Amino acid sequence: MSEPTLQVGLISLGCAKNLIDSEIMIGHLHQAGMAMTPDAGQADVIIVNTCSFIDSAKEESIDAILEAHRARGLRKNHTGQKLIVAGCMAQRFAGELKQSMPEVDAFIGLDQIKDIVPIVQQVCAVEEREGEAANFVTERPVYIPDYDTPRFRLTPAHTAYVKIAEGCNHPCSFCVIPRMRGRHRSRTVESVVAEARRLVAEGVKELNLISQDTTYFGMDLWEEKAGPRQPVDSSRGTALTTLLRELNAIPGDFWIRLLYTHPAHWSDELVRTIAECGKVARYIDMPLQHISEPMLAQMRRETSGQHIRDLIARIRAGIPGIAIRTTFIVGFPGETKADFAELMDFIRETRFERLGVFQYSREEGSRAAKMVRQIPKKVKEERWHQAMALQKELAAEINGQWAGRTLRVLVESSGVARGEADAPDIDGRVYVDPELPVGTFQEVRIHAVRDYDLIAEGAGRVRGAGGRAYAAAR
Repeated sequence: MSEPTLQVGLISLGCAKNLIDSEIMIGHLHQAGMAMTPDAGQADVIIVNTCSFIDSAKEESIDAILEAHRARGLRKNHTGQKLIVAGCMAQRFAGELKQSMPEVDAFIGLDQIKDIVPIVQQVCAVEEREGEAANFVTERPVYIPDYDTPRFRLTPAHTAYVKIAEGCNHPCSFCVIPRMRGRHRSRTVESVVAEARRLVAEGVKELNLISQDTTYFGMDLWEEKAGPRQPVDSSRGTALTTLLRELNAIPGDFWIRLLYTHPAHWSDELVRTIAECGKVARYIDMPLQHISEPMLAQMRRETSGQHIRDLIARIRAGIPGIAIRTTFIVGFPGETKADFAELMDFIRETRFERLGVFQYSREEGSRAAKMVRQIPKKVKEERWHQAMALQKELAAEINGQWAGRTLRVLVESSGVARGEADAPDIDGRVYVDPELPVGTFQEVRIHAVRDYDLIAEGAGRVRGAGGRAYAAAR
């Protein structure tokens, strides 16, 4: 008599980079013949893939772990269910959590997603654990997926995320991502193109390129060749421009969306490449975090306020019709009324098509956490409300320009679509005729606007449109 098939449940939290890690784990589990189940009561093991970017993400992760354990205790028919914690929070805090969370059977880090099958088998083979949870986390992650990495996509069939690099080399004082995800490491252009070709052949209409800093793609490989003390000339064009041109050459009708760029690594060649590649969406995501010189210096952002202003002018002049999405942090340690006023003036003058604001989160282990002049929570909240109220007003004005115009959209679900200027999950929506086929490009005429959303002819009565902001996971 054969052994029963192991049933696995997975809860994925956090950003798109984390989602790909979940997809890779599921891909390996499927390849090994294990079955995924949405019914936690039927699962032999539950995996919680956690996020640890800011306090609210950590709280959500802890709540998900405790809820999984609580539900396990209520099931009389499946008391032997195992609980594995993966992802950024496990990578960062496994040493502490294995003592404070005796409910967990094992912790795995970012390097172990490829080893999920033997780890699940090992954990499930232990009938009753004694002592602390097993800790498989290694200190500095080095793993990066390849074009042939097993993967089961959790996104709709028409859209996919493509992780082109992993890790980060930036020294931002508010962030601990380099400590969690390791140093930046790029895939090869050939690897990414091979994956993209397969996705397009499967019917994907939108390739969302992601990493901690997509504009750094390939530059780590230059540094290896030049040597650690040799300067890297980012003005001569980057591997990212080569990648975009090769992706653009793949036959088919699809969008290429560039997410998570950094202002320090944009070049004139990159601007030119986007302008010349018709499949690259007229949309960029470029978190700026602030504009005040004292704040940029304290944040260790590697750019000046003037560099940012000049770069935005070059991008808008070089790529007609571009939509720029950005994020800012308010309430960073030492942020004065003058700093915040300069930020508000900059938002008002620049008129970003898409914008989100974070309240500063004091991350344990970051440089900023040790800084004096921490801003009171009430002040951070007030500044956040002011900034978002301003952006809501600007967004309504910017979107209002679409009234009466025709827009090409990708139909996301029945009655809901996205334009070229809207990334999945985080930007606005275009409400369309519910009869339009999901996963297809359509031309629609806009007849009404509601803050962040557009309403096309044939959409019918729209409920819940408008009034939504977004927060980027960067």
